[in-house]
Amino acid sequence: MISSLEQSIKNEARRLGFVLAGVATPDPPPHISAFENWLSRGRHASMDYLADDHSRARRADPHLILPECKSILVLALPYSSPSSLPKGEGRGVMGKIAAYAWGTDYHVIIPEKLQALIKFIEQQVGYPFSNRWYTDTGPILERDLAQRAGLGWIGKNTCLINPKLGSYFLLAEILLGIELEPDPPFTTDHCGTCTRCIEACPTECILEDRTIDAGRCISYLTIELKEDIPEDLRPLIGNWFFGCDVCQMVCPWNRFAAPDGDSSLKAREGMARPQLIRELELTPEDFNKKFKDSPVKRTKRRGYLRNVAVALGNSANPEAIPALKKALEDKEPMIQRHAAWALKQITKKSNG
Repeated sequence: MISSLEQSIKNEARRLGFVLAGVATPDPPPHISAFENWLSRGRHASMDYLADDHSRARRADPHLILPECKSILVLALPYSSPSSLPKGEGRGVMGKIAAYAWGTDYHVIIPEKLQALIKFIEQQVGYPFSNRWYTDTGPILERDLAQRAGLGWIGKNTCLINPKLGSYFLLAEILLGIELEPDPPFTTDHCGTCTRCIEACPTECILEDRTIDAGRCISYLTIELKEDIPEDLRPLIGNWFFGCDVCQMVCPWNRFAAPDGDSSLKAREGMARPQLIRELELTPEDFNKKFKDSPVKRTKRRGYLRNVAVALGNSANPEAIPALKKALEDKEPMIQRHAAWALKQITKKSNG
């Protein structure tokens, strides 16, 4: 027999696929000063939406998002571990994409689960109530909330880490107009003296104060950045062309991560390690069709092929030359510029 409303909610969350669930109070977040300092140092790069007054005020006080908020339910949905990918998959010049993006966009998957959970809670309490939900789409410090809800600690790589599950999961939050018993916060830091993530980061973007210099992060450079990738950073990206998993792959705690995530996030065929030469030939129609309901569509075709060109340049594989030369004639100037850079890299390494 279910002992409490909180437990019944967690049981339902688990049934919906969430591997972690916890409750936090809507108090001002303890790490808001660290976030403000991060902004003041310009570490958010071109993501100006993070620094506008409207968002900053709401991050500091969840009641500005939902005045009736009495508790916040924090949830985690797992995605496949990069280690689940078979070794040596595919042939040709292969690229790497962050594991969370192998399947359908979680912005499509998670909202349905959150709405189903809200409906369940309303049935349990017997009446509708005010609520607001997010999955990295709203002005809240979700990892701060997750730590306060007992889900884990914020690691040196800034990811939320659970001691039994690692960090391969996506966070979501529901601000509730009902009062739930909060869970004890996760107060232990299990990173200890380990610095593997800091040492492994190809662009050295992980700072000692547990923040990221976004302007150097591969995930930012290949997803958020809408302009040209700085030339000095291009060689450091390697064959990552949408996101990056390096800092999580080297984390000792991810040895506990389950290889397979939620079935709704199952990898699409050919997505995990696609052949980059073939990707560079995608027309606008091909791109839209291939990445329908995929997080990759966020980069738009020009950003995606920009990334692919850089990865091909870093491969130094002469087989990419014909496709890169064809890309010099693409209608998007940004693709042309990055294809030209890639050709120079391959020529330089071939002659060297």
